[in-house]
Amino acid sequence: QVQLVETGGGLVQAGGSLRLSCAASGRTFRSYAMGWFRQTPGKEREFVAYIDWDGGITLYADSVKGRFTISRDNAKNTVYLQMTSLKPEDTAVYYCAAKSVAVRGVVLTIPASYNYWGRGTQVTVSS
Repeated sequence: QVQLVETGGGLVQAGGSLRLSCAASGRTFRSYAMGWFRQTPGKEREFVAYIDWDGGITLYADSVKGRFTISRDNAKNTVYLQMTSLKPEDTAVYYCAAKSVAVRGVVLTIPASYNYWGRGTQVTVSS
């Protein structure tokens, strides 16, 4: 079992920055690749970013590429999402998720591929 807790959300003006953190506890953090997703009311949860177990591979949604950066610190059992040049359309609840590295051949950009989820943190970008 892995417990995930997101922090760092809040209210920010358009063009501003935020850094989200996701702290993991439980089983070995290195055994999991990590993803960030976001969701707004009435919409499906959408992929934002992915990082593999050692940070060697990262993926981003086209909508955030060049503005968001995912990283991880395995010594601290934490994954980060640095968000810059924020836009009102980035407003959402942001969730981190963990995917066991033992699970291969799955689509990394869909929620069903992930085993564990945090409860989310609200990000609101005002215009």
